[in-house]
Formats: sequence, structure tokens, C-alpha cells
Amino acid sequence: MLRVAVPNKGALSEAAATMLSEAGYRQRRDSRELVLVDPENGVEFFYLRPRDIAIYVGGGVLDVGITGRDLLLDSEADAVEDLGLDFARSTFRFAGPVGEFSAVQDLQGRRVATSYDHLLRRHLGEQGVEAEVVRLDGAVESSIRLGVADAIADVVETGNTLRAAGLEIFGEPIMRSEALLIRSAAKGEDIAGLEVLRRRIQGVLVARQYVMMDYDVTEDLLDAATAVTPGMEGPTISPLGHGGAMAVRAMVRRSDTNKVMDELYAVGARAILVSPIHAARL
Repeated sequence: MLRVAVPNKGALSEAAATMLSEAGYRQRRDSRELVLVDPENGVEFFYLRPRDIAIYVGGGVLDVGITGRDLLLDSEADAVEDLGLDFARSTFRFAGPVGEFSAVQDLQGRRVATSYDHLLRRHLGEQGVEAEVVRLDGAVESSIRLGVADAIADVVETGNTLRAAGLEIFGEPIMRSEALLIRSAAKGEDIAGLEVLRRRIQGVLVARQYVMMDYDVTEDLLDAATAVTPGMEGPTISPLGHGGAMAVRAMVRRSDTNKVMDELYAVGARAILVSPIHAARL
């Protein structure tokens, strides 16, 4: 049975559970549940602190897990990225009082507070900067005002929290993060059930990123229309029962939907319809 670690709380938790549900797996109904067995799909889910997931997976206790790239790298666990999940995107960056810092080199000899001390120390070492790293479990924005640090390194999504604390971002991003499916490096990819889980999640990603577009177009305009909607592996084309018209179906990126519809209409396509994709296997 495939043993999967799932975040039990925080920003990753709800999105991870939603994705697994869309992939056809059972998920817990009570947040107090720590373990859920899904015998029909041959999976056992363990709900853990996001920061601990890479440690359990890297140690081989669990097969795979969902966590952030920032947490994976900071853990220094023997686990590797298997698949990007396209949610919980963020950037790990430096911030400090307005006007005080402009680059990472300005941190030489200063104090930097963070919840990701391993990740930060590695980055400072790569940049040749010697600074004191102050590890905090959270709320690092307050550390400067309280005199614990001169600057901070933290995960930034919108930057609103930093601005509210009177801080500004400086320097290049330390790293960009997103939610990942991770696996044990020691076990490799030869894990029973992993390929099915990966294929199901990839199907969810496709269903979220694409829609199905149908339209009618006369045969003389077919080439121009299908150039607008090439689809994943080519559009599906069927003759209609009258007037030399053709019915066309193709997958289109969800973000491009209205732009593509406008282009199709300008070409001469009509009866343009868009349908969501609930699941996919490509």
C-alpha cells in the first residue's frame, strides 16, 4: 500500500486535500484524523506538519508526500522533487527597513532572522556573505522592531505583511517555491502505486489548466480555424450533416479561452462553446 504524507494544516493543507479528492482519493472529514486508509485505491494517508513531511519521506518511513519546495530544501532530507503541483507559489526573499539595504552583500556582519535557517545559511555561503542567522519559528517580521535582527528572510506571497510591518524587499530572490509531490531519494521511482498517483495528479493539473472548445466552421475556413486551436495532439474534426460545415473540438488553455474565442469568431467560426474538463489522462 502506498504511504502518502499530506499537510495537516496551513496554506498547503486544503489545496493538497482538494487535489487528492479531484484525483479520486478519499480524504478526511475531520481535521483531527491523523491517518486515513483508502483501500479501494491502495493508499494510506498520514496527516503531518508540512515542515516534517520531507523528513518522513527522506527517511523512507513514508513513500511520498506533498510539501513546499522551500520546506524540502530547508529540511536537508534525502528526498527529491517528483512533480510540481502548481499551487502555493511563493518567493523566498530578503526584507529590511525601508532604504537600509539594497543587496545581499549589505548583510555582511549583520543579523538575519528566518524560519528557514538551513536554506538561508546555504544561500549566504554561496554569496560569500558572513552574517548571523537568527532562527525563529514564525512572525519573523517583528524581529527587527524587537531588536532581534537587522533584516529577515521569509516566504513572500503578496508582500502585504511586510509592508504593514514597515519593511521592503531587497536583493534578488533566494528561491521560488511551490507545492511539490516529493519521494524518497533512496527508494527511487520504483515505488508501488507511485505511477498511478502521479498520473492521476497530472490529470488534475490538465483539467485545471485546459478547457474543451467546440465550434462549427465551413470547410474552406477549416485550416485557418484549426491554426488557432491546434489542441494537444491535433483537433478532432467531424463533418456536419449539411452545407459542407465541419465540427471541431480541441483543448485550449483556460487562461486563453476568451482570446481564442475572439480569434475563432474573426476567422469565421460559429457556435463556439466551452466546456470544463473534470478529469484527464494524456
